[in-house]
This record gives sequence, C-alpha cells and structure tokens, in this order.
Amino acid sequence: MTRGARALVLCPDIRKLRYDLDAAERLAEAEGLALAIGVVIAQTAILPVRQMQPNTLFGSGQVENIATWCEQHEAELVIVDGALTPIQQRNLEDRLKRKVIDRTGLILEIFGERAATAEGRLQVELAHLDYQQSRLVRSWTHLERQRGGFGFLGGPGETQIEADRRMIRQRMGRLRRELDQVRKTRQLHRDRRGRAPWPIIALVGYTNAGKSTLFNRLTGAEVMAEDLLFATLDPTMRAIGLPGVEKAILSDTVGFISDLPTQLVAAFRATLEEVTAADVICHVRDMANPSHAAQKKQVLDVLADLDVVDAETGTSSIPILEIWNKCDLLDAETLAELREAGEGQGAVILSAVTGEGVDLLEAELARLLTGGAREVSFILPVSDGRRIAWLHAHGDVLAEEEAGEADDGGPLRRLTVRLNPKELGQFSSIV
Repeated sequence: MTRGARALVLCPDIRKLRYDLDAAERLAEAEGLALAIGVVIAQTAILPVRQMQPNTLFGSGQVENIATWCEQHEAELVIVDGALTPIQQRNLEDRLKRKVIDRTGLILEIFGERAATAEGRLQVELAHLDYQQSRLVRSWTHLERQRGGFGFLGGPGETQIEADRRMIRQRMGRLRRELDQVRKTRQLHRDRRGRAPWPIIALVGYTNAGKSTLFNRLTGAEVMAEDLLFATLDPTMRAIGLPGVEKAILSDTVGFISDLPTQLVAAFRATLEEVTAADVICHVRDMANPSHAAQKKQVLDVLADLDVVDAETGTSSIPILEIWNKCDLLDAETLAELREAGEGQGAVILSAVTGEGVDLLEAELARLLTGGAREVSFILPVSDGRRIAWLHAHGDVLAEEEAGEADDGGPLRRLTVRLNPKELGQFSSIV
C-alpha cells in the first residue's frame, strides 16, 4: 500500500449484527487505523446495510455511490471497516476500479509496517499468509493457466493457483516451526525469570490507551509512544524500582483492539503469553475516550482467551490493577466524579504525560507485590554463605543473631527475614 494514497473509509452498519461500539465510534476508529498506515482520508461514510449482499456486501445503489465518491475525491483506495469475503473484495474492486481492503487487511498492513524485531516480522508474515491463502481468487487469469505434464501420460498438470497455494502452505509450515522455536525460547526466558527474585508487571490495554507513555515514564526508556493506533508492537521489558521492592520487571505489550483478526491473535500468541507469567497485570484505560467501557470489555475478552480471566465469572488468576489514564484531558467535574468512582473500585487515576498520580501507582504496585510477605526465621550455619547472602540480597532482613553451635561444632546464625511467597519458594529451592 502506498503511503499518502487518497482513501475512502466506509463503515458498514449491518442491522442484524451487534457491535460493542456504535457506528460513529467504529468509523472514528477506522479513521485512526487508516491514519496509522499513512493514507490521506478523502471521505468517510457510514453505510446502513439492511441485507448483506453475498457478492458485494453493499447494495447496488450504494456501490454506485461509492464509485461516484471515488471519482469526485480522486480516491485510489477504498477501506471497508468490516470483514469482506474474497468474492466480495474481488467484485468491489472490479466495479470500483480501485484497490479495496477490509479491516483485517488494514490491520495487517499496519502490523507489517511496524514490526521491528525478527519475531514480530515472523508473526506478521504468518498472519498475512493465512489471510492471503483464501484470497487467491482475487488474482487474475494467469492463475488459471496449467503447467503441462511430462510425456503423453502426464495429464493436464497443476494450475498456477494450486501451485501458489502449495507454496503458501509450505511457507506457513516453516513459519510455524520457527515460531514454535520462538515460543520455546520465550518459555526458557520466563523460566529463568521465574527463578530470579524479581516480580513481573505487565501493562495491557486497548491500543492508544497510553501504555508506552506510562512505560517510558516509569522506566525512563524511549519506547515509541505516539497518538497512533498500534504505535508499539514488539514487547519491551525494563527493570524498575518500587518502594520496598528492590527491583521489578515492567513489560509493555501490544495493544488490543475490537474485532482483532483471528490470524493476529494466533500469530501473536507467543507475545501475548508474556502476560500469563506476570505477578501483577496493569490494565491501562483511556478514560478520555467515550468508549472506554467497551474497550475494557475487549481487553478482558482477550485476557479470557489467554485463560488469565474466567470468561463466566470475570475473576482473574493474576491480580489486575486498573489504571485510569489521561486524566489531564478531563474537565474538573468529570475528574472529580472519576476520583470518587476510582476509590470504590481500587483504580489508580493518573496522567502518563504529566506524571500526575504516578507516585500513587508505584505505591500501589509495591503494596500488591509485598502484600503477601511474612516474617520467617532461619537458623543457618555461618559457613553457609551462599544462602545467607541470598537472604540479604533478596529479602528484608529484620534481625540477625547468634544461635549456638551445630552438631559439628560450627557456629549458627538466626536470621529473621520478610519474604513474599515467591521469594520463599525460591529460597527453598537453593541447595
């Protein structure tokens, strides 16, 4: 797709489908997606669809109107904020004489442009191929040509479209094997972090909720943070310090979005699985967005897909702290109402841009991470320097005193230490 291309953005409002967002909000989100890929929006429209047409989705009169708009605004591209079948996409392109892409294709274009790491590019390519293999019907007549067989009994041979599909399947197989290796490597990294004493905090949220801005605020990093949908794709981890917590690992993840293509959910599962290893999940919400309630539902749906949240009860196996972001964009009355509601729900209200409320977030994270800590006493030989040093490095040593002699005559030390359950389990595994 050419950056700077002029585009029509169309939002089909299909009567028999239920949406979490209303048509105007969905159109605004589609505009944001189009801007994220660098196209120039020539015109936008909401098109009510009473009965979906199997060949074009829209009615014949609507298709004629779209063609007229393309001519009037010199649009080279038509973006449909919905799912198009391969046949619908081909027929629309035939009638409009313009390139047509649907919501899935648009999001794939954004991900393809933003993926910065080798893993990200593998995930995006797999999702692209999965999307494309059913759309070879869009290609032209050269795909119907047959490759001749050998000799008199060779048969008609293989059509070009069959050859292309076979090549796509083979490439997808290689990509899946490579991603399986990525998943195993990630699991090794998670296991290694699990043996370390540092807790993990994962930032999740709807795209453009301000996760990367908050990540930069807490860590001093320079992760890309712009007013764009999907500004960040590749997960990033940094160490941070919290009150009473020597070190914690903060993880920034890819943003979620409504109707996230199934190809992307599958391809990015290795990345999203980082959330399942967290000690605390921070759900960052854009409270200046009128659709923040619907966005919350979308995030919880994805967490349910990852088995972090129970889809029926809404309970989570991992503590989830809600962060109500962008309070600097709210008027005084709305902010006062939000603070009152936040107190009852245990949410932290802040602005990642100005830094207001970040100190409250750090204090709350420290409370969650140390809330299960308890005092434990250990009697250890003075010669056991490894375990004594570990307790001093990873626990809060409250007292240390002599404790007599061991059977072999060596001196003993009694250490009273405050440890959380994770640290206590790690200490128990030290031989």
